[in-house]
Amino acid sequence: MIKIVWEFSVHPSRIAEFESSYGSEGDWARLFARSPHYKGTTLLRHTDHTNRFLTIDLWDDRASFDAFKHQNGTEYTSLDLRCEELTDEEECIGTFEVV
Repeated sequence: MIKIVWEFSVHPSRIAEFESSYGSEGDWARLFARSPHYKGTTLLRHTDHTNRFLTIDLWDDRASFDAFKHQNGTEYTSLDLRCEELTDEEECIGTFEVV
């Protein structure tokens, strides 16, 4: 199992929209759910800085995620571009293996 972790700084006026897109039943989760290798998303909000978030996407393995991204590249890119306007900053913290 792997977990892909992203950190976001969200425009204060777009927090509700961000949460809707990035939550466990949001736009990204619905897209990822096309793959049987996707196991879920966790959305975390910082307790002191309410416009800072982490997402953690759980996949069977890196190859499954890479294959999904390749097979769904158009939809992935389209959603990514639409969601960019919700944030001031985003960074992939990394891909981590469950040990």
